[in-house]
Amino acid sequence: MSKDNNKDKHLGLRIDSNTHKKLKEMSEYEGRSINGEVLYLIRQAIREYEKRTK
Repeated sequence: MSKDNNKDKHLGLRIDSNTHKKLKEMSEYEGRSINGEVLYLIRQAIREYEKRTK
């Protein structure tokens, strides 16, 4: 059985309540959901990583 690599993946993340509060504030300020903000920050970090390593 082959796996579909195009499916979205689920990532469980445990964070402390203070970090969650700040992340929620950031996401509301930016007009994103918390999930959208986390994805934005991850993609931003990946772009920076790729700039440094290529």
